[in-house]
Amino acid sequence: MKLSLNFLKDYIDLPSDVDSTKLGEDMTNVGNEYDEAGKLIKVSGLVIGQILECEMHPDSDHLHICKVDVGENLPLQIVCGAPNARVGIKVIVALIGAKLPGGEIKKGKLRGVESNGMMCSIEELGLEHKFLKPADIEGIAELGDDAVVGEDPIKYLGLDDEVVDFELTANRGDLLSILGMAYEVGALYGNKVKGIDLSHNDTSDDFSKDFTLDIQTENCSLFYAKKVTNVVIKESPTWMKNRLIASGIRPINNVVDISNYVMLEVGQPLHYYDADRLGNKLVVRMANEGEKLTTLDEQERELSENDIVIADSEKAIGLAGVMGGLSTEVEQDTKNIVIESAIFDNVKIRLTSKKILRSEASNRFEKGLDPKRTLMAIERSCNLLEKYADATVVGGMCVYDKNDKKDQVIEVPYAKVKQVLGIDIPNDSIKDILSRLDLSYEEDGDTLKVTVPTRRLDLQIKEDIIHDIGRFYGMDNIQGKSMILPVIPGHYDKFKRNARNKMVSLGLNETLSYALIPEAEVQKYSTDKFETVKILDPMTEERNALRNSLLPSLMMVYEYNKNRGMKDVSIFEIGKSFHKIDGNYGEHLSLSALMTGVYTRGLDKKVVDFYTIKGVMEDLLDYLGFDGRYELKVEDLPKELHPGQAGSIYVDGHKVGIIGKIHPLVTKDNIYVMEINLEKLSTYTHDVTKYKEISKFPGIEKDVAFVVDKDVKSESIETVIKSAGGKMLKNIEVFDVYTGENLEKGKKSYAYNLKFENPERTLSDEEVTQVFEKIMDKVCTEIGAEIRK
Repeated sequence: MKLSLNFLKDYIDLPSDVDSTKLGEDMTNVGNEYDEAGKLIKVSGLVIGQILECEMHPDSDHLHICKVDVGENLPLQIVCGAPNARVGIKVIVALIGAKLPGGEIKKGKLRGVESNGMMCSIEELGLEHKFLKPADIEGIAELGDDAVVGEDPIKYLGLDDEVVDFELTANRGDLLSILGMAYEVGALYGNKVKGIDLSHNDTSDDFSKDFTLDIQTENCSLFYAKKVTNVVIKESPTWMKNRLIASGIRPINNVVDISNYVMLEVGQPLHYYDADRLGNKLVVRMANEGEKLTTLDEQERELSENDIVIADSEKAIGLAGVMGGLSTEVEQDTKNIVIESAIFDNVKIRLTSKKILRSEASNRFEKGLDPKRTLMAIERSCNLLEKYADATVVGGMCVYDKNDKKDQVIEVPYAKVKQVLGIDIPNDSIKDILSRLDLSYEEDGDTLKVTVPTRRLDLQIKEDIIHDIGRFYGMDNIQGKSMILPVIPGHYDKFKRNARNKMVSLGLNETLSYALIPEAEVQKYSTDKFETVKILDPMTEERNALRNSLLPSLMMVYEYNKNRGMKDVSIFEIGKSFHKIDGNYGEHLSLSALMTGVYTRGLDKKVVDFYTIKGVMEDLLDYLGFDGRYELKVEDLPKELHPGQAGSIYVDGHKVGIIGKIHPLVTKDNIYVMEINLEKLSTYTHDVTKYKEISKFPGIEKDVAFVVDKDVKSESIETVIKSAGGKMLKNIEVFDVYTGENLEKGKKSYAYNLKFENPERTLSDEEVTQVFEKIMDKVCTEIGAEIRK
């Protein structure tokens, strides 16, 4: 928000020592930061001069040698190349030593002729090009006959203004107007805000009898329409153009400028329609999907059903709150105008403006408007059109009003103010600040009943008012003191921490990825029925939905590493997943892992396969206290997993996750993944981890391979081995699964490493062999296996 001090002074008196920099600093002290402050025209050493003589340079076909009166005893000789230089005109003269945006002016010679200064164009004063007309660039500026030689040309042009460029917070939409700024500055310096002239003459006609307003959407809560006739379109008065320029808006003509001026003045955007091209009806509705509209910038826009449009009896003629349509544009020959002043849903305007176009109007609609300023804006517009466009204001007005204009009353206890701010502010100081903020109040014992005007949309609860009291009481007045707070015992999720520690000890690297993923990835790696949780206003389509599984995030991490030459990836993540079921939102904590390439643990290295990640799963569940309580079932698997190398993880008969190889149709890489719902898993009773002393006595290891039918699972064989091995058997590990040559069709081979140990003594070969043979006999008998030679 660019604040013109000249514009501001129209509505509030400033202390004599306040310039733009001081105002910026003082406003920053109450929470309104600024980026830059200073003069609108950053020049020095300029005076008004008059050309007394003008002759052609003897060695140039375009340079002139001029004698210029600048109010001193002797005229200055200045060589000038402007085509419009001539005797008698009054000009802007930069004296020797003057500082312009282009540099400092020095005495010099042009083709042998001495030049003691420079005559300037408007462009050379440093105004942005968007504010310039061709005449401001092509030649020196020609001032009016009333310009006084020797005086300040910047002051004469009305450009002796100072500007503060504020970086406002999103909740202070009220400060996007001169009136709003006047109230804030008035609270700062203790001055009252001046009123605005809304007076105008109306004809005896009633516009509302001949014009229809049809509001077909709840996204419009307030709409005023009024008509003016016999408008004369011409150049705006200089003071109005200068205030627009200082505010960063390019002047166009008196009618367009009045619309922009009122928007800056009161904060309510307006729109003018050419009444003769509009017809006698205005409709406010939602756009039809795919509906087309050509806006004022001559761009054809394709609309959606989420866009609010203004329409006539047949078609859309404007994009509500963003930009008008070309078909009803006010042009140079326009005579009659219908004025619109309305309030639309700020969320809808935000989404439309982000998709199509951000404008000064949409910026104000997005942040919310004061419903009491909507009528004020249309009356002020009529006042200015009558004065500066010779308009006749037609009596009557079309009104649609579903807006609550009641001021909110908020109770603020004195004790609450002191508690929240942590300081003992005198009651009289609190009341004084409220008065300066123009917030009326009633004192009820130890409580203030504060009436909040509709212009302060940011004040919704008592803490908001306390925040304002703190702002204007001043940080410098708050004494620092030691904090005395109750000590609250800390806590952490031990189950989650144990899971993380185990995964790290297993040699996997932890990742932390975005919870936002592409919408197309959300339904993957799950067989659950749920709705995608989409972001209403995503910054990018790559992050437009909340994940339901961590696996899409891990796949992105893998792709990132693969593209940078990292082929050996073993990673895991513990994080939140999100879902929406039957309209209810939910989230849960998950642990996911991804392994591919070579898995390194300590000094051991091996190529990752299904049994690698299965071993990681088993180590994790054993460590968390679920030893012997989990199993894998080949059922209810996502289509992204290989059906022959995947399974669902069950604990105590309940599904808690999935494990397996990524399907070749998803990726040709050999990637193995696992995902466990930690939140669900933690609800099942888990054993306390017990630690045993490592045996002092050596163990004995034996290998055996069984040939069984293809449909026999290793789990069944392991159960028999455990039963037969008794206490002497300490560990079973599958180290090979084989199908192929030298085996009958329909058969496969499982190879196991069995470790035998006794913590109290050294085992003999004879007793181990006896148990080992018992194991082989029992597996062959109960499973129908054969010993593979």
